Amino acid sequence: MINATPDSFSDGGSLYRSGGLDIDLAMGRARDMVAAGAAILDIGGESTRPGAAPVSPAQEMDRVLPLVERVAAELDVVISVDTSTPQLMTEAAALGAGLLNDVRALTREGALEAAAATGLPVCLMHMRGEPGSMQRNPHYEDVVAEVGAYLQERVAACTAHGLGRQRLLLDPGFGFGKTVAHNLQLLRGLPRLAELG
Repeated sequence: MINATPDSFSDGGSLYRSGGLDIDLAMGRARDMVAAGAAILDIGGESTRPGAAPVSPAQEMDRVLPLVERVAAELDVVISVDTSTPQLMTEAAALGAGLLNDVRALTREGALEAAAATGLPVCLMHMRGEPGSMQRNPHYEDVVAEVGAYLQERVAACTAHGLGRQRLLLDPGFGFGKTVAHNLQLLRGLPRLAELG
């Protein structure tokens, strides 16, 4: 994961200098990851940490697209773009992205159509709520069944829009709108979720 954000929970905005993303520093991180054996680099420009504020599509694209372009030109690695923004999906695919990773499972207006048009595989994640509020008292009767039902519904929506099942990856969204107990239940329930295909 390369976080092109100033407020990432995993790296604390370590790739930012003078108020902006340092592309050369980010490329150094990308090279190190590929040298260590990474087959996929996931690049994101909107923090989805608990409590994160949303960013505009233009700001997200300004953060992500220059890095996607450089990585595609200089490294032999699959580029995954972590986004829910339809225009970014389209533009990143044109620059060489090989995978879309959407924490909102293509629920934003236009996302299904944009993702389908790229021809790329898509990772659909379960998240209850939005990053700013998702950890405020999340409740489930049966977290494994509810996450599974949500992912099945999203798969059906995708296939109805021309995204074949073979292009879809499913992510139960550990830590996204879930307590530690929910995460442990999901971990124990992975065999049930695997039955989704």
